[in-house]
Amino acid sequence: MYVSYSDLPNSSRVWIYQANREFTQEEIEVISAKAILFIDQWTRHGDDLKGSFTIKYNQFLVIALDESFNDASGCSIDASVRFIQSLEKELSVDLMDKLNVSFKDGDRINIVKLSDFQEFAKEKKINSETVVFNNMVNTKEDFEKKWEVSAKESWHNRFLV
Repeated sequence: MYVSYSDLPNSSRVWIYQANREFTQEEIEVISAKAILFIDQWTRHGDDLKGSFTIKYNQFLVIALDESFNDASGCSIDASVRFIQSLEKELSVDLMDKLNVSFKDGDRINIVKLSDFQEFAKEKKINSETVVFNNMVNTKEDFEKKWEVSAKESWHNRFLV
């Protein structure tokens, strides 16, 4: 059952899918329509799930699930992964590469391989104040408060010189 993202409790579970490029406006419309359809039909062993999504910076798709309504199961998580894979195929975009790291350079969002991020840190092109995106957060509250943070406040800090 689809609900507005703002109507989900802060304890809702989130999955962040980072695109390897910015979405076009047309792609955002396609993603939005398909996400609403998917979430409306999303179930756990026949029981409805209450969820939503949001798109940030035209590059991050966030799926959110109110687990106080019904928990996700392995099958329902698998269904969401299949949904994401179908978007990847249709839009020719990579949403599931966990070895890509994103950070801000002014207003620009950079997506690089983890090895490149480590190299940038060694070269001091990235420092403790660089804004990074911590896609490892698990709840809506953490997404809103701890997702976009300085590198020193994230798991990224282990790569800083």
